[in-house]
Amino acid sequence: MLTSMLSKSQQNDLILASDIWPPFTNIEGEKRIALDIVNVALERISIDNNIVIENFQDVMLGIESGKYSGSSALWYSEDRANDLLFSEPYLFNQLVLVGRKGSDVGAISFNDLGEVKIGVVENYSYGEELNQNQKIDFVKGPSDQKNLEALLSKKVDFILVDDLLIQYLLKYQINDVSEFLEIGKSPLIIRSLHFAISKNIEDSPEIINSFNTEISEMISDGSYHEILELNWIKTDIDGDGKMEMVFIGNTAGTSSPTNAYSMSPSNQLVNEGFYINGEFYLTWDQVPSNLKVNITESEFSNYHEGGIILKF
Repeated sequence: MLTSMLSKSQQNDLILASDIWPPFTNIEGEKRIALDIVNVALERISIDNNIVIENFQDVMLGIESGKYSGSSALWYSEDRANDLLFSEPYLFNQLVLVGRKGSDVGAISFNDLGEVKIGVVENYSYGEELNQNQKIDFVKGPSDQKNLEALLSKKVDFILVDDLLIQYLLKYQINDVSEFLEIGKSPLIIRSLHFAISKNIEDSPEIINSFNTEISEMISDGSYHEILELNWIKTDIDGDGKMEMVFIGNTAGTSSPTNAYSMSPSNQLVNEGFYINGEFYLTWDQVPSNLKVNITESEFSNYHEGGIILKF
């Protein structure tokens, strides 16, 4: 069945539409993590796909009309599920509260906050939560960098930042974070991100199932880590219902990780062992000493040139 499905798919490439939503979706040549994950997974199961970038309204209209096969990056909704098949989540958009050093970032919902100013990125799809609390002034900025500048200059009280960017900061700029910022542990907004295709696509269930399997393989072999440019990911890699810390690379750090990008919306860091380069270690003490080193200066330099790092 899979061989038949693959040959049919190659005759009719998937046309997948997305809007501009950095760093998850974007035009070619710009950072677009979600599109890269989906593209690699589909390539690995021999399914060709073409990416089209439109404004979001035209994306959805094109999918509804059959102009597009689906999208690489969609939030799930029951209405959309009437016509589309959704993959399991391959990313979670988790928006956490970030404040200046010494700020109280312990809120677990917007209702816990009073009359404050929160910096958000304009054109970012935050959802209805931003419209449900009239006491909060959501101040739109053109980018996370500009919002950080507004925070440090006290033009806003807090900013909302995706947990993926937080992981980059903790990996590459831990000293800056420790000196200038307080980072909340409980996401105020959580959205699961999915690959979705029309139910009218031939063999669409098999495509989705194969995609789900390939994402798990990518996490195991490090391809997923490479696209995200992260070493640590928290996920249930062995299917036992418990979350493990999964590492790919040579610089695991000098102490047991206390933070990692999570493939689950759970707020609690559940440490049921470590998978490091394909090997399982129940405790941090069992991890080989040659891996217990920090990121090198050259690695930081190479990453900084990629344009992700925020300037303090």
